[in-house]
Amino acid sequence: MGQSGRQPPEVAVIMGGPSAEREVSLSTGRECAAALREAGFSVVVVDAGRDLPARLAEINPDVVFNALHGRWGEDGCVQGLLEWMRIPYTHSGVLASALAMDKARAKAAFRGAGLPVAESLIAPAAEVRARHVMAPPYVVKPNNEGSSVGIYIVREAGDAPPPLSDEMPAEVMVEAFAPGRELTASVLGERALSVTDILTDGWYDYHAKYAEGGSRHVVPADLPREIFDACMEYALAAHRVLGCRGLSRTDFRWDESRGRDGLVVLETNTQPGMTPTSLSPEQARAVGISFADLCRWLVEDASCDR
Repeated sequence: MGQSGRQPPEVAVIMGGPSAEREVSLSTGRECAAALREAGFSVVVVDAGRDLPARLAEINPDVVFNALHGRWGEDGCVQGLLEWMRIPYTHSGVLASALAMDKARAKAAFRGAGLPVAESLIAPAAEVRARHVMAPPYVVKPNNEGSSVGIYIVREAGDAPPPLSDEMPAEVMVEAFAPGRELTASVLGERALSVTDILTDGWYDYHAKYAEGGSRHVVPADLPREIFDACMEYALAAHRVLGCRGLSRTDFRWDESRGRDGLVVLETNTQPGMTPTSLSPEQARAVGISFADLCRWLVEDASCDR
């Protein structure tokens, strides 16, 4: 982490931005800024807009803590800006961010590494609205959004094709529905932290992820040792094959009736949420890492050329 002689180091927490996950990012940014101040850093918060390059040039921080979620902040765009400006930053670099955000390409990388993934295809949204492009049950989602934004589930062949909103992109991912329990595992650096079993009354959607009481998290998950270890192993393998840095979180579905064969990798998030209800901070806390220490670790890990 490069420093310019200021004591304590100045950290610019960039948050908000124009993506569909703006409100979550603002919450993440506020929590992380408070934790970094608690950890002894000088912190300035920046709501990322078109003037972001000028704001960063004016602030001239030692480090950027990237608290953005979704497109532009999580897909390699802002990472490229920070590389151009040579400002050390947290989380993954340009290539890993872009690769993880593109679900189809990330799944191709997972398949190449021998990780289990669900069958999927990319199809025009107009065609998906008109007919079943895959035998139900299946899930339709944007190829490049996170936080369960724009998710449609078609459960039976007798159901109508999904009425995709006009906000969905021109092409979408259609993925075979993976039944079972919702599991997730975080990786910090080169260490898998723990596994969480996410309990909800329905689909783990945007509301379940971020609303108070929207979901219940069991960490460490009460799982057979083989499944717990497989989640940890797969999360670390996904982190490595994508080239992630800092913190990542990989999501799974597990069909208990099929044992290890029922475990499927869904996707990897290169900038997991760090809100009061978020999963990665809970997993860090479960292994003895406080929220302030987690944020401190991410700042101390920051660099360019990630």
